[in-house]
Amino acid sequence: MTLFRRKQQRNLDEIATQPSVFDDPEKARYFQPTEKYENLHRFDPSARWTWAEELPLINKLDWKITLWACIAFFALDLDRGNLSQANTDNFLEDLGLSTNDYNLGNTVFRLAFLCAELPSQLVSKKVGPDRWIPTIMCLWSIVAASQFWLNSRETFLACRVLLGLLQGGFIPDIVLYLSYFFKGSELPFRLALFWTTLKVVDIIAPILAFGILRLRGHQGQEGWRWLFLIEGLFTLCVGIWSWFMMAPSPTQTRAWHRPKGWFNEREEVIMVNRILRDDPSKGDMHNRQAVDFKRLWKSLCDYDIWPIYIAGLVFGIPVGPPDQYLTLTLRNLGFDTFDSNLLSIPSQALGVVTMLILTYLSEALDQRALMGMFAQIWILPNIIALAVLPSGISPWVKYAVVTVLLSYPYPHAIQVGWCSRNSNTVRARTVSAAAYNMFVQVSGIVYSNIYRADDRPEYRRGNKQLVAICSANIVVYILIKLYYIWRNKQRDREWNAMTREEQIHYLDTTTDEGSKRKDFRFAH
Repeated sequence: MTLFRRKQQRNLDEIATQPSVFDDPEKARYFQPTEKYENLHRFDPSARWTWAEELPLINKLDWKITLWACIAFFALDLDRGNLSQANTDNFLEDLGLSTNDYNLGNTVFRLAFLCAELPSQLVSKKVGPDRWIPTIMCLWSIVAASQFWLNSRETFLACRVLLGLLQGGFIPDIVLYLSYFFKGSELPFRLALFWTTLKVVDIIAPILAFGILRLRGHQGQEGWRWLFLIEGLFTLCVGIWSWFMMAPSPTQTRAWHRPKGWFNEREEVIMVNRILRDDPSKGDMHNRQAVDFKRLWKSLCDYDIWPIYIAGLVFGIPVGPPDQYLTLTLRNLGFDTFDSNLLSIPSQALGVVTMLILTYLSEALDQRALMGMFAQIWILPNIIALAVLPSGISPWVKYAVVTVLLSYPYPHAIQVGWCSRNSNTVRARTVSAAAYNMFVQVSGIVYSNIYRADDRPEYRRGNKQLVAICSANIVVYILIKLYYIWRNKQRDREWNAMTREEQIHYLDTTTDEGSKRKDFRFAH
């Protein structure tokens, strides 16, 4: 993983400790971690370490934390997305459902997912993600497997709601959990690997479906029933494994089943101090300390994070309906059930490559808004093509357009890391991770209703709406970048107008927190 760090080749014997406010005796006392901070016993501002110590430790974190997060997300998305594969096995026809029922199922799922995100995140902050995440994983896997017994529109919608409620908090919980172990500059690429798993699922799930759906007729049951059951049981195994795999924090890895823990004392010192030197705000709360209503409201009212929420709301709309309807579109183009599943793989494989490249470049170039804008520029000509291609065109031409469209560089990981970085407190980061993802789910509700039954099979009206939205998104990203440039210039003027004595007095007396501090600058 260190291959992707935005650093030049280092002499391994050089000091890797980055400069921070803790090197300034006058300022250091204003950034000390709270007494409740769970890693306080390893905090040492005088600690120094070399690249030979830090780089292997980061790799160790990736094997222990990032790999687990990717496997857990694989399980989430397998259960969340297998409805698409079920559609290729006459799922709608077997249950007597229409396209609009399918849209309603996606809508109620996303609405439930949306409603669960913030409450789940708050529970996770109180009890700890190492306890809460395995719990919800086991619960939703049971619901997912129980879809084997679906028999009506009502049971279909009920399962969609339950899955949404149980899965809703998973992603923001993971984002907060990863922030306990990785620096702000490291988090976006780990999140990119995390969302790469989504693409991996989109590649592997059709292959699994190709085999499992052939069980149609076994025990007199449809193939899609076996798909839900088998994949739900797999997720249950991952959920049980997660109970034994997760650790509360870098210094709390010892447990009855792991008596020696993952790290020695020296490694714990390095982990804690590299995190706090990068972002002292990560020491302002205990990892099992609840966010009360006052702190919750204060975080939600932080208007400087709202532009990123807006980006989360709009960025996925143009590509959402073509992605959601990919297998159905391929069936309408004349491909059979199994070819439709296999033909969905190339766009997902290419999407992995483009997303990782975009995320790496965002850190290498220190640009986020421009990378989000580039993704929209990629999407726009392909959506235009879908809107205007003649009806009699070769199915392979339309397939090529959809494949290029869905290979776009997915900026979600960049924006989640961007939101985390601009929050600047654990309290705000807890809330903003959930709030951002809630806006993403709202976008899913919107795009789940753009392709309508009276517009099929080419959905020209819907695609024209997507062209307009994509064009507007390019403008939105430009405005977001200009907003943060303006806010940073405001802060620079205020801070630079102070003498050093006034700056120290401000640090000593201010009640400003997080992104409201005059010495904080927004990433963009």
